[in-house]
Amino acid sequence: MPVSASVRISTIVLLLFLFMLFLHVHPGPVQAAGEHGTLIRVADIYLSPDKNSTKLAEVERGRELVVIENSSNGWAHVEAFLSEEKTVSGWILDKGFVRSTNPDGDKIVFGEAADSEDEASRRHGRRGADKDALRLYYRVYDLFPNSPLAGESLYRAADIRWQIDRADVMSRPSAKERDPMLREGMNEDWMHEVMKKFPGTKWADLAAFHLIENKLCGDWQGTSKCPEKEADHYEKYAADRPGSPAAPEALYLAAKRRAALVDIYKTDEQRKKADEAKARAIALTQKIVQQYPQSDWAARAQRLMFLVQQDVPTFGNLVE
Repeated sequence: MPVSASVRISTIVLLLFLFMLFLHVHPGPVQAAGEHGTLIRVADIYLSPDKNSTKLAEVERGRELVVIENSSNGWAHVEAFLSEEKTVSGWILDKGFVRSTNPDGDKIVFGEAADSEDEASRRHGRRGADKDALRLYYRVYDLFPNSPLAGESLYRAADIRWQIDRADVMSRPSAKERDPMLREGMNEDWMHEVMKKFPGTKWADLAAFHLIENKLCGDWQGTSKCPEKEADHYEKYAADRPGSPAAPEALYLAAKRRAALVDIYKTDEQRKKADEAKARAIALTQKIVQQYPQSDWAARAQRLMFLVQQDVPTFGNLVE
C-alpha cells in the first residue's frame, strides 16, 4: 500500500525532532570509548556522575586515564591508573582532561609539566610537584609519540626520576663506597629508553651523560684508581659525542680529575706520572677553550688551567 506524502513528511519531521533532542541531551564533543588521556589538575573520581555520590579516590596530575564510555552532561566515565598496583573505575568531571586527540594536547600537558617542575624547585612549592612533573612529561611522550616535544619530554621525565633516585641512593651509607659496584645505582631504564627511541638527538646525548654517574666512585680515598677511571669515562664520552650539550662539561670533569691526579701522584712520590697528569689536564682545558669558547665551561677551564700551570694543588686540603 503506497505511503502518502503527508505521512512521509510527518516521519521526517519526527526524525529531525529526535535528532535535535539527542543533540540537546549530549552537548559538546562526544569522546570515543577506549581513548587515552591525562589530567592537568587534581580530580575526584566518583561512583556515579554525581558529586553527591561516593568518592572513590583522588586522581593526581599526570595519571593515565582510559575512557570506558562516552562522556555525557559534563562527566567522563574512566578507568584511572593510580599506581602500578591500583586501578579505579568511576566518573570524573570532564574538566582539565586532555585526550590524545586534543588539538595542541602535547603543548598543554608539556606546559603543565613545566609549571609543576618550576613549582617543585621553589622552597615552599607544592608538595609532590616533582612527581607530578615526572608523570606529566612522561604522558606527553606516551600520548603524543609523534610530537616534536616527545623526545624532550621523555628525557625530562627520566631526568626527574634520576634525581629522585639519586637523592635516595646518596643518602645510604653505601654511597661512600669507593667501588661503584658496591652500591645500588640509579635506575637506568628510562635513560636507555631515551637513547633507544631518540638516537642522534641531544636528548640521547644527555641521557648517555647521566649514565656515567653510576660508574663513579663514592669516595676516592686518596687513591689514583678512581680518578683515572672516571677521567677515562668522561674523555671517551666527549670523544664519542662531541656535539653533545654535555661535551664541554665532560671534558672539564675529566680535566679536574687529571689535575687531582697531579697531587695524588706527588703524594705517592710518582713524579713522572704527576708530570703526565699535569700535561693531560692542561691539554683538556685548552681543548675546552678552543672547541667550546662560548660555554661557561670555557671560563672554568681557563681557571683550572691557570692553577695547574702554577702547580697550585686542586685536590685535598694542602695549603702553600
